[in-house]
Amino acid sequence: MYENLLKAVTKLGSPKVLLVGDFMLDVYVYGDAERISPEAPVPVLKVNRTEYSCGGAGLVAANLCALGAIPLCVGVIGSDINADKLRDLLKEKGADVTGLMVTLERPTTTKQRLVGLAQHRHQQQLFRMDYEEDEPLTEKQLARLAEIYDEKLGQADVVCLQDYNKGVLAGSFCSRAIRMAAKANKKVLIDPSPITHYSKYTGATLLTPNRQEAHLGVGFEINTIEDAANAAKELVKKLKLESIVITLDKEGAYLKSPDFDGHVPTRPRNIYDVTGAGDTVLGTLAIALATGCDYKTAVQLSNIAGGIEVEKFGGATVTIEEIISEIAYLNSGNLGKVLSLDLLLAELAWRRKKAQKIVFTNGCFDVIHRGHIEFLKFCKKQGDVVVVGINSDRSVKIIKGSGRPIHNQVDRAAVLAAMESVDYITIFDEPDPLNLIKKVRPDVQVKGQDWKKKDVIGADFVQSYGGRVVLAPLVKGKSSTKVIEKMKSLEARKKS
Repeated sequence: MYENLLKAVTKLGSPKVLLVGDFMLDVYVYGDAERISPEAPVPVLKVNRTEYSCGGAGLVAANLCALGAIPLCVGVIGSDINADKLRDLLKEKGADVTGLMVTLERPTTTKQRLVGLAQHRHQQQLFRMDYEEDEPLTEKQLARLAEIYDEKLGQADVVCLQDYNKGVLAGSFCSRAIRMAAKANKKVLIDPSPITHYSKYTGATLLTPNRQEAHLGVGFEINTIEDAANAAKELVKKLKLESIVITLDKEGAYLKSPDFDGHVPTRPRNIYDVTGAGDTVLGTLAIALATGCDYKTAVQLSNIAGGIEVEKFGGATVTIEEIISEIAYLNSGNLGKVLSLDLLLAELAWRRKKAQKIVFTNGCFDVIHRGHIEFLKFCKKQGDVVVVGINSDRSVKIIKGSGRPIHNQVDRAAVLAAMESVDYITIFDEPDPLNLIKKVRPDVQVKGQDWKKKDVIGADFVQSYGGRVVLAPLVKGKSSTKVIEKMKSLEARKKS
């Protein structure tokens, strides 16, 4: 699973996602709540800063941008200062906002939260004020929205509908959007609103309700995995869905799709704030499916992304780097030492998260001798994690000649992996390690003392960001070349 997830997350690409829904502006007013008002039994918030962020479908857009996708935003905003702020935020993140329709009849949906310090330490939401108009759009407005949707559909790789029941995805428009996408052969992913009648979602590719939303859709509570399975079966059949993902908070998700029907677990979390978890899940699923992931892999990635998000305050975004680091954390200790470059970089991201110092060295390591042992022990003293890059068989031949290596790259790596002083080994195919060093970005680079009068490859790069280059003492008279020459000499004596 580890390698599959890592390959998937590193190949997500930059798909275009047609994102339709209720775009909102989130306003966070922060301050200290140190006393109770003499006017009423309420805390007094001494304001020290105000922050603005994307909310609702806007948060889905922000997450898509953070993961490398390009959202094509279609929705309704007012003609007000909050619309300007929301548009600017989305454009800064890389979203296409030309599909946001301005209307004079309704304000930009805005949620303003007052946030104080709980026990003078932790951020705590005290109060929320909503500025909104949740009546359905007029027929004229829906017709114009449909025109915009049609214009954008041909550019998209996948379609997302984020329904907060604020009027944009009214029954007729929602159904029409699904039909148009199906005709254009585009997948349609929907995060439903908590309503009792789900008929407007009929024909979607994928529905992503949480426990409560699924409960409303089927009429019975979702308390167990079996309940989720029954609800998934009923909704897929009733709404003619291809697939459904019922998110189950700390228990992960239940997926019913053409190629998988079962529970997809996740690891328990220290939940700080559930705001935006569904938006993160929808965005992750969209980009994963748009770039060719199967449903189970897409849900596994969305579980991870959603889990990272709930450990943050407010509606937060999740990055590729955070997902990679989480994957490495989840699988720490389950891998061998010999890793592909992608797996190595994921492991190192997790190690750095723990503030561990990375040491790098490289070489052919063809015939291991005492000099190698002492050299690698020296490397281990320079930091926490020792990474050894070894030349592939092909690159050894280029460097040493056609008679080398004596041992193939698999055997050389296996011998190094048996050493306590070595943490990771990766094989590189180039004659020099510069490109590998640039990707590993070690804190310390180690070479032998014999490089004292030569330019150490990669040294300038390592030193450019504050890394150190250290030369290790050599064991006199010990080298692979001398060992090989001695063996050849002994063989020649036998023959004579």
